Amino acid sequence: MDDEDLVECSKNIIIEMAKKKEVVEEPLEKKLWKAADKLRKNIDAAEYKHVVLGLIFLKYISVSFEELYARLQSEMDEGADPEDREEYKAENVFYVPADARWAYLVSKAKDPKIGKYIDDAMDAIEKDNSILKGVLPKVFARQNLDPTSLGELIDLIGNSTLAQASTNSADLLGHVFEYFLGEFALAEGKKGGQFYTPRCVVELLVSMLEPYKGRVLDPCCGSGGMFVQSEKFVKEHQGRIDDISIYGQESNQTTWRLCKMNLAIRGIDASQVKWNNEGSFLNDAHQDLKVDYIIANPPFNVSDWGGDQLRKDARWKYGTPPTGSANFAWIQHFIYHLAPSGQAGFVLAKGALTSKTSGEGDIRKALIEAGLIDCIVNLPAKLFLNTQIPAALWFISRNRTNGSFRNRSKEVLFIDARNLGYLINRRTRELTPDDIAQISDTYHNWRNVDGKYEDVPGFCASVPIERVAELDYVLTPGRYVGLPDEEDDFNFEERFAELKAEFAEQLKEEQRLNTLILENLAKIKMEK
Repeated sequence: MDDEDLVECSKNIIIEMAKKKEVVEEPLEKKLWKAADKLRKNIDAAEYKHVVLGLIFLKYISVSFEELYARLQSEMDEGADPEDREEYKAENVFYVPADARWAYLVSKAKDPKIGKYIDDAMDAIEKDNSILKGVLPKVFARQNLDPTSLGELIDLIGNSTLAQASTNSADLLGHVFEYFLGEFALAEGKKGGQFYTPRCVVELLVSMLEPYKGRVLDPCCGSGGMFVQSEKFVKEHQGRIDDISIYGQESNQTTWRLCKMNLAIRGIDASQVKWNNEGSFLNDAHQDLKVDYIIANPPFNVSDWGGDQLRKDARWKYGTPPTGSANFAWIQHFIYHLAPSGQAGFVLAKGALTSKTSGEGDIRKALIEAGLIDCIVNLPAKLFLNTQIPAALWFISRNRTNGSFRNRSKEVLFIDARNLGYLINRRTRELTPDDIAQISDTYHNWRNVDGKYEDVPGFCASVPIERVAELDYVLTPGRYVGLPDEEDDFNFEERFAELKAEFAEQLKEEQRLNTLILENLAKIKMEK
């Protein structure tokens, strides 16, 4: 082999090595997750997430604080004071006391009492920032948390990789926080699904609704994914974040804390995200609020929602929901909070499309005849972490006759997306960006005045309400687009719950009739 051949061969080897490196190179957030997970040891994921997410949040507010601190130091000749808390409040930046700053904690990372230092830091930050009161985790001094591992975790989150990243540090930490929320949800399985809606589902809801401007409500907001995605959407479309105001409610206090941190790390005003343990039905935190958008993923088929106490509630304009399932209570709760031209997009168990249990069929009929239901999207199986129950997206609009879109009050769009998405593991599926674009573009082309919509057999169909009435007001997309209901759509858990509720109603009726018979028999005098 001559010199030229040797040089050429070396070039090829280098190119191949570079390609291989490119293939195996992982995003920063994945590297961080793997490293952080190794440090978890014997701690349960549900507990560990508060440790990791708490530190990421602490790092975030320190980065934002330090950037403004450095600027104020350079302006001291002009009267600026880097220790004046009001300076930070004016810039919407959290003030971080000296003993809570990241550099100080890093200096104590190898100290056996590092857990106490961090807990004290969280307390100090809450005292100086009233909006964070009761939000930050104080779990770092627990005995099951190894101080050495905790110190290593601090080094990991604060290492030079973050500082060297081309992305803005604050934005990067927000992205890492969001990624970790999803990974912890996966690690927790069913329990994780209670605080986290899969990102692809949130992206689809937001992409279809397009919340550019106005008030956004999520009355079962979990860790705040709907709000974060709405903010992202506005940014990506060159809108102004200030044009959106958010309102939320969460009944789980731990999840509410995660939500407040998730929004704070994104710079989103979370002052109207409320917590009470009664929940949105029994204690509506935004009772008189009317909003432009509702984006939500309420818990499926909840039976203990307080329906017995709310039989005559003003929200049940389209029929009183059954006490054994909250599905149609949620729908009417959403409608109640919509402004005259408001729109809602939300997830429900697929059974709500067909159920006739305890008057649900009558409520669904009333909603359809009122011209409120805009679009139904049948989702693929295995999208949700906490349930295998098939799900669908509902889109409701209070005003389908005029405004920004065409008059579509006499029709409903059905989209069957069961065949979209891909499996990321044996139990979990995701929608791709192309899937999301295909579904949302179909909806927009149908809805918009200048849209170019066409029915696609097996995927989408625009259906007159008269046709829906002919099929007994059933809203299963497969019936209208030409796809048969598949056997795997049958869910034993869901069907069993329906049958159980029906059986309970029948037992009540039997008891009533037996009592009536006994009362009538008692009135009869036996002849001797």
